Amino acid sequence: MTIGLDAPAPAGGTAPTRLPGPRPPRIVGVGTATAGTVYSQPDVLDAFGITDPKVRSVFLNSAIERRHLTVPEPDEHGVRVPEPQGDLLDKHKRLAVGMGAEALRACLKRAGAELGDLRHLCCVTTTGFLTPGLSALLIRELGIDRHCSRSDIVGMGCNAGLNALNVVAGWAAAHPGELAVVLCAEACSAAYAFDSTLRTAVVNSLFGDGAGAVALRSPAPDDHPAATPEGPRVLAFASCIIPEAVDAMRYDWDRDLGRFSFFLDPQVPYVVGAHAELVVDRLLDGTGLRRSEIRHWLVHSGGKKVIDSVVVNLGLTRHDLRHTVGVLRDHGNVSSGSFLFSYERLLDERVARPGDHGVLMTMGPGSTIETALVQW
Repeated sequence: MTIGLDAPAPAGGTAPTRLPGPRPPRIVGVGTATAGTVYSQPDVLDAFGITDPKVRSVFLNSAIERRHLTVPEPDEHGVRVPEPQGDLLDKHKRLAVGMGAEALRACLKRAGAELGDLRHLCCVTTTGFLTPGLSALLIRELGIDRHCSRSDIVGMGCNAGLNALNVVAGWAAAHPGELAVVLCAEACSAAYAFDSTLRTAVVNSLFGDGAGAVALRSPAPDDHPAATPEGPRVLAFASCIIPEAVDAMRYDWDRDLGRFSFFLDPQVPYVVGAHAELVVDRLLDGTGLRRSEIRHWLVHSGGKKVIDSVVVNLGLTRHDLRHTVGVLRDHGNVSSGSFLFSYERLLDERVARPGDHGVLMTMGPGSTIETALVQW
């Protein structure tokens, strides 16, 4: 597959999305959750009896130390039999609801809110298909008010957390004082294939199970200044889709295995890196900010080569992406919610100061890069 690496000049096109009004929504809470068993990379290799040196090298050079996975138990012969697609969909539903509920509760607790305060719930997932959507299942599971508005974003991939944040930030701006949550729940164990190919090895070495939730609220007009929600203001979004790389990340139906199989083109990290500068410059256009003035970078933990490519092309340091690197090391790529794991670590570090700016960046199928500008 040949995909272009040259980023076009930043001319024309759609302007970044600037949120209207003098009081844009703020991020007021975040929560994460995992499920399943913690596996090191050697654990996974041993569990599935992988001996091919090339495949083992992919796992052992991934910069991932551990991940949460839910894989089949060994049968009486010690063999882990691949699950049929129907069982994988059931697993996705079970894990997404369980992790999603835990992450949502943690997010609301950090926001100082309760389930009864929730007015809009947007759920994001790519690792399985549900109808009714995850939002409806969680409303039933947790006893959320039946009048809570909801939306589901399905199938957009690892970038989708910021696509959802863009939409829900607009909802929050239009409903001052009301609480909205974006929930990303990805049961990546429900999207695994077991065979001896390098294609499968790249995917199986990378992804882990996890969920992240983020709460948004715009100050109400009658809020007392002291009651203004804490957390960074969400100022703008910018996107970049790379049409010539539309097939670089995709789900295919594997007729031999009778199930879906995910494909990652080896050129993806370099394509993402080549376009990262373009979309960040568009995000900052008109703000008076230079890249060097961004204090906090929260980038999707897409993989070691993706992180290295972003560092090189944006002129960042390893310290700038320390949380991205740490999430990859400890959880692998948890798809759409990865950047929320990094954001949670930044908050726990307590280094963000009033006036600081931050850039959130995700990337995924399309091929797509999504960005957001926030300010504490």
